[in-house]
Amino acid sequence: MKLKERWRNFGADIVLALLSFIGHLWFQQYPRNFVKSMKQRTVLREVTVSGKALHTGNEVSLTIKPAPVNTGIVFVRTDQFGHPEVRPSVNSIGDLVRCTTLCSEATSVQTVEHILSALNGLNIDNAIIEMDASEPPILDGSAKFYVNALLSAEPVEQEEDRKFFVLDSPVSVSVGNRSLIALPYDGLKITCTSADDRGVHTQHLSIDIDEKCYISEIAPARTFTVYEDIAELLKLGKIKGGSLDSAVVIKGDQILSKEPLRFKDEFVRHKILDIIGDLYVLGMPLKAHIIAVRPGHSLNSELIKKIHSQHTTEKKKSKGKEEQTTAHEPALDIHNIMNTLPHRYPFLLIDRVLEFSDDDTLRAVKNVTINEPFFQGHFPGRPVMPGVLQIEAMAQAAGLLMMKMGNLENKLAYFMSCDKVKFRRAVVPGDQLIIDVKLTKSRGNRIGVASAKCNVNDVVVSSAELMFTIIDNKD
Repeated sequence: MKLKERWRNFGADIVLALLSFIGHLWFQQYPRNFVKSMKQRTVLREVTVSGKALHTGNEVSLTIKPAPVNTGIVFVRTDQFGHPEVRPSVNSIGDLVRCTTLCSEATSVQTVEHILSALNGLNIDNAIIEMDASEPPILDGSAKFYVNALLSAEPVEQEEDRKFFVLDSPVSVSVGNRSLIALPYDGLKITCTSADDRGVHTQHLSIDIDEKCYISEIAPARTFTVYEDIAELLKLGKIKGGSLDSAVVIKGDQILSKEPLRFKDEFVRHKILDIIGDLYVLGMPLKAHIIAVRPGHSLNSELIKKIHSQHTTEKKKSKGKEEQTTAHEPALDIHNIMNTLPHRYPFLLIDRVLEFSDDDTLRAVKNVTINEPFFQGHFPGRPVMPGVLQIEAMAQAAGLLMMKMGNLENKLAYFMSCDKVKFRRAVVPGDQLIIDVKLTKSRGNRIGVASAKCNVNDVVVSSAELMFTIIDNKD
């Protein structure tokens, strides 16, 4: 009977996959008639959740704070010097043994899948997550308390549109009898089969995920483990804070829990909860139909990396086509820059101009290396590029733009003032600053105003409005 049921579930997965793909093809034909733009969201006020961490057993307080548009999700370790940050990305994925760990050069956070799941499920794009330990509280083993906290903090829309990962073709990964498939889909749908090695407690669920569905059908599902795995996990230094208050334990045919199961298929619902959290490591919401058979954090991460790789490849192809059809003036190398700007080492902060376009914008590059002289004192053991030098790099790029546009030979652009300055994250050795500048006002050849921003890996790290005056070089 169990074998028949497994084949029935497998057949259902194939049918659903085919229907999803056919639906995608139809949607591709008429996309703009049906897509509604969605705005980015953050929370209106900060909220704190406290409790014991699952693996370390430490007491921890986690505070969720509002964040500006395009910030993304940022974890901040307030218990460490300099309050280092970690951002979800495929490059930050670390240990995946019974949890999802994110790492940066300076710090790490682990077991972040439940808080990420709640943020993804409630469509929160921008938030600062401050923690005074390495791991969020496990609470009751579900995402319910995080959902309640976010709702009390009141999600609010922001002025920018949401950005999505959208699949152009199916993506799949498999290891043994475990597999994940991501199909193009207008929304997020997850079809999941959960089972242990003995084939006991096999559960299956297919569900479209939206905010209302997530809150009621997915967030309350608790984490679970097999009794025989507990000793091995303890040997690995895991689940020091685990108990029946924070997990359901499967022992043979018995379910050990301090309360009855919240759903008859609670286990597969929690697997879906974890998938939703792990998917947010992409850094933005994904539109896809995920078909999962016995998923886990390690397999989830492999799918994420493959999706990101596909997205990056398509983006490069698209950019290549755009560059072929759009005329750009030649880029400036360091020799051209030094012939235009008076700055020299150690204060020349532009390495290359990538492009001028539309007659009033410029994109430039500053490669940040550990050899920068300011890192010796800012700060020893925690090198961070000073914000004032990011402003200077933007100012030099804006100066180049003004000199280029005005054809101002024997002139100098003097930096007069800056306004609306924002620093969103630390810039560290190894980062590449992409500096975008746009001239917004010009009064003859005497005064100019420009807006500028610095990006690292397509994330805005700083921005400002700059004002200049043009003077004769001889003066």
